[in-house]
Amino acid sequence: MSYQVIARKWRPQSFTDVVGQNHITQTLSNALKNGRLPHALLFTGPRGTGKTSSARILAKALRCPNAQNFVPCNDCYSCNEIAGGSSIDVIEIDGASNNGVDAIRELRDTVAFMPSSGKYKIYIIDEVHMLSTSAFNALLKTLEEPPAHVVFIMATTEVHKIPQTILSRCQRFDFRRISTRSITERLKLICDREGVTADDEALWVVARQGDGSMRDSQSLLDQVITFANGPLTRASVVEILGLTDRALLLKL
Repeated sequence: MSYQVIARKWRPQSFTDVVGQNHITQTLSNALKNGRLPHALLFTGPRGTGKTSSARILAKALRCPNAQNFVPCNDCYSCNEIAGGSSIDVIEIDGASNNGVDAIRELRDTVAFMPSSGKYKIYIIDEVHMLSTSAFNALLKTLEEPPAHVVFIMATTEVHKIPQTILSRCQRFDFRRISTRSITERLKLICDREGVTADDEALWVVARQGDGSMRDSQSLLDQVITFANGPLTRASVVEILGLTDRALLLKL
C-alpha cells in the first residue's frame, strides 16, 4: 500500500462523510433543501479539514441527476466527472498557479454561458488568497452581479489576505480543526475496512500527530501501515514517526 493511497481512497463522498464539520454540512444541506444557497461561498480554515472536498460534494449535490434530497449518488457520469476534475460545468481553478488577472478575465468571459447540462455551472477557486490585487478587482464585478446559473465556491487557509470587498459578497463558512477523538474514530473505521489490525492507542498517536487535519492523519496512517508491514502498535508508531514516548518525558 503506497503513500497517500488511503488519503485519496477515503475522500468524503457526501456531507455525512465530512468529519467534525457538522455546523457547516447541516447549514449547506438546509440551504439546498430550502432553495437559499448563496451564489458565492467562502470556505476557510486549517489545511486538511474538508474545504475542497466539501466544495466538490456541493457541486455534485447541485448537478447530480439522481440526487435524493440533494445527496449525490456518486455513481453517475456527472458525479464521476466532478470527482475526476474533468467536468466542463464544474471548473476548478488553482489560485496559486492561476493568480493573474488574465485567468480571472477568462472566467468572467465564460461565466455568462449556460451550463452544457443541468441547472448550474460551478466555479471552485482553491487557495483564493493567492490571487493578485488585479485579479480580485476583476472578480469583484462578477461577484456583485452573478448570473442565476452560476455558483462560486472559494477555499482558503488565509482568509485575512482576502479583500473586504470580496468577503462582503460571500457567505463565509469557517472550518474547524478536527478533534483527535473524531480523527481516531475515522482512522479505526478505515483500518477495519482495509483489513489492517491496529491498536486504539496507535491510532490515537497518529491522530494527535495530524494536528486537527484529517488529510494529514490519513497520510500518516498510510505511512505507518507501509513501514510496519503488520499490526500497528503504539510502540511501532512512535518508532516509525520518530516521536519521543510521553512516558519518557514524564519521567524526565
